[in-house]
Amino acid sequence: QVACVEVVEAYVERIKEVNPLINAVVKDRFEEALQEARQVDKLLSEGPGDDCLEEKFPLLGVPITVKEAFSLYGMPNTSGLVNRRNVIATSDATVVSRLKQAGAIPLGVTNCSELCMWYESSNRVYGRTNNPYDLQRIVGGSSGGEGSVLAAACSVVGVGSDIGGSIRMPAFFNGVFGHKPTTGVVPNDGQFPNAHGVRTSYLCTGPMCRYAEDLEPVLRVMAGPGVSKLKLNEKVSLEKIKFHCMDHDGGSIFVSPVDKEILQAQKKVVEHLESDLGVQVQHVAIHKMKYSFQIWSAMMSSKDSEGQEAQRFTDLLGDHGKPVWPLWELMKWLVGMSSHTLPAIALGLTEKLVNLNLSGKAKLVSMGKSLQEEMEALLGPDGVLLYPSHPTIAPRHHSPICMPFNFAYTAIFNVLGLPVTQCPLGLGSEGLPLGIQLVAASYNDHLTLAVARYLEKAFGGWVLPGEV
Repeated sequence: QVACVEVVEAYVERIKEVNPLINAVVKDRFEEALQEARQVDKLLSEGPGDDCLEEKFPLLGVPITVKEAFSLYGMPNTSGLVNRRNVIATSDATVVSRLKQAGAIPLGVTNCSELCMWYESSNRVYGRTNNPYDLQRIVGGSSGGEGSVLAAACSVVGVGSDIGGSIRMPAFFNGVFGHKPTTGVVPNDGQFPNAHGVRTSYLCTGPMCRYAEDLEPVLRVMAGPGVSKLKLNEKVSLEKIKFHCMDHDGGSIFVSPVDKEILQAQKKVVEHLESDLGVQVQHVAIHKMKYSFQIWSAMMSSKDSEGQEAQRFTDLLGDHGKPVWPLWELMKWLVGMSSHTLPAIALGLTEKLVNLNLSGKAKLVSMGKSLQEEMEALLGPDGVLLYPSHPTIAPRHHSPICMPFNFAYTAIFNVLGLPVTQCPLGLGSEGLPLGIQLVAASYNDHLTLAVARYLEKAFGGWVLPGEV
């Protein structure tokens, strides 16, 4: 109905209109995108039948954005690290290449936190990204630019990655959908920093979208041949799903209590499922979830099966140069001379503390493995767990430094390897997005995606910022 050039032009204009406020797109490729759109229109005007094109190019002409941590040919690939500010990608990350081959048109790259290891997307290369629902609020991290750009209707699909909630927190804070696939299905190649050692089992690349129905086709393209491991062709009968619900982590001392509004939204979901589908939602209390942050932290820094140590964050901060001394960087930061953000320096300092208690760490790794078995057994082939996305709605800028471990609500599922779909649930009393995590057993991504589509119809899904 509409020429591809018109679609791309509309998104380009939208980015030009709102990006000065949200600072989400850090480098654009508008000229190239418009050229690619013209080629799409040419192909459609002279090409074979529609069916053939749809099969070959399932995302033909769809405007997308890409987290700057991924290689996108000709675009910067700094991950917010000052001493990488001149790095330009000379190739495409695997998922970016697959999306392009499927016909998608990248509009540009979006902001992330320094080295993708913090849940506020701010760095010394590009500055800070703002939440479209309230510019004084964070967008989450590390795929925060994607969350913001999608919420502001500047893109259709986003490419994100997630090792502690980096897809799901931005999706939650910005009221869009995000999916962390089952570990090991979508390739992580071509992003910086990439995972090494044991962390290769925890890092996941996945789609972020405004509409639930877009998650599955994008996931299919991203996964490529690996998609056969997922049961995306299986029809899901929602009435046959065994729903479980957990209101909070059990009261970790490291994490904020869950906001009343978030609990209320979750309660409404439970009531709707029970009344509309006639199912019984089982309330569960999984004791080990109380130690989510400690388990994630211990497993992230453990050795892999070949005894390889996890890569140190301070080495990454140096990026092939000299490792950074966090204490010295802190002194420089206090007088405004460090090229690193405070969260990155703090992470470098805490990294050393984790390895001081090795016997305690071994116990936590063992607890993580037993929690994984417990979760797989609970969820089985037909179970979905409802769990809060974060203890609070989108916090104000800088405030995460006061509660640095609140990401534990998302992070635990990375070390457990489970698929999770982040689903928006409308806006709360302050006009900020609410939402919920939908969790299933490994390779049961089709269940969480189906429930997300159902909840979108019931609760309205994404809401345009400024509309309420």
